Amino acid sequence: MSAPEPDAEREPSASEILSAALGGAARRAGIDPEADVTTGQMVWGVIGGWRGIVESVLPLLAFIIAFTVTKDLVLALVLSVGAAAVFTVIRLLSKSPPVAALSGLVAAVVAAGLPLFTGRAEDQFVIGFITNIAYGSVFFISALVRWPLIGVIVGFLTGEGVAWRQDPRKRRTFFWLSVAWAGLFFARLAVQLPFYFSGDVASLGTVKIVMGIPFFAVLLALTWIVARRLQPPAQDAGGDAPA
Repeated sequence: MSAPEPDAEREPSASEILSAALGGAARRAGIDPEADVTTGQMVWGVIGGWRGIVESVLPLLAFIIAFTVTKDLVLALVLSVGAAAVFTVIRLLSKSPPVAALSGLVAAVVAAGLPLFTGRAEDQFVIGFITNIAYGSVFFISALVRWPLIGVIVGFLTGEGVAWRQDPRKRRTFFWLSVAWAGLFFARLAVQLPFYFSGDVASLGTVKIVMGIPFFAVLLALTWIVARRLQPPAQDAGGDAPA
């Protein structure tokens, strides 16, 4: 009878599964510290270029302008969801993946549901508050438990796995980067919530736009630069081979 295989496949650990999932999502989004692109090209690709900016800003801008001018909540919501629907059709016609094409429309419909039910225009922003709380908490807690999310993602993308946890410099850097991302999401809440409670829809929407893509792009660029500098320089293919 033959002996069992000595190198039987090992079941992946929870951390490896999480790393693979997060890293895979990041790579699909265009975030890869080993990619041969500039920081600007990476950020521009992740936010989707001009089309991504317009798709992100225009539905909210339409809502803000329509409600501020007319005070008609239903009209403002229809214009906002309608703008998202137009972009969805354009994406589908350009053969974009259905999930990517429909995600913006679904988000717009969900965000419009609460104010349509409550009659309060400022409730259009509640889903965004919940999202910021969730993301901020995940980044902050991951740093506190010494598994900073930025390190988990970068570790998978670079093929390092979780070996970075043995390097005090990398562990410290990924800790502060994760805290910075948590700070971004919590800062949005700190600035926007006073406008929400005062019912100032125009100011709330304006602040949300300003603290959206611009702040995200700056922090993403910083994270990219730092993550790449932490990686050892690639050896020249024509260099001398080690003895």
